[in-house]
Amino acid sequence: MPIQIGQRPDHGFDDPLRLLSDCHRHIEYFLRVLIAVDERLAGGILTPAQRADLEAALRYFETAAPKHTADEEKSLFPRLRETRNAAAAHAFEVLARLERDHDEAEQHHRAIDTLGRRWLASGSLDPVAAGALRAHLAALQAIYQHHIDVEDRELFPTAARMLSSSQLAEVGCEMAARRARTATR
Repeated sequence: MPIQIGQRPDHGFDDPLRLLSDCHRHIEYFLRVLIAVDERLAGGILTPAQRADLEAALRYFETAAPKHTADEEKSLFPRLRETRNAAAAHAFEVLARLERDHDEAEQHHRAIDTLGRRWLASGSLDPVAAGALRAHLAALQAIYQHHIDVEDRELFPTAARMLSSSQLAEVGCEMAARRARTATR
């Protein structure tokens, strides 16, 4: 069954590291959707189903993905930086790399959103715009493949060892609050 925007993940805010990992599955899914639509059509005319897929993926990256980045950069990463654990030195290097990935990914997301919305508005993309979209999607896929692997296999297990249960609970509460604020707007 495909992932839907707003679908409940496998883990909750009481297990924020696993919830962050669940979010990675959503990122991977919606990126695959964008790539599949692009590969099938290369900027050509969208069917109603392809249009719906493109709209859903763009909406996900516009609304949910920024919350995930904030969860990491505003809740998890600062707590890791505050630890006095001997393993923290390596974690700091990893955090700096991940933050650079977030910045680079954001640039590609903006370009993909612009091109995707142009595609939706006009019904097709000219070959230059279609090529640019493909290049941005390929770059984003490369960033996420490495980024997600580092977080899931290295950073989150390190955070589980370095952070106390109360710190992790605070991360989860902040994640929940981020979503509650946007739900009430």
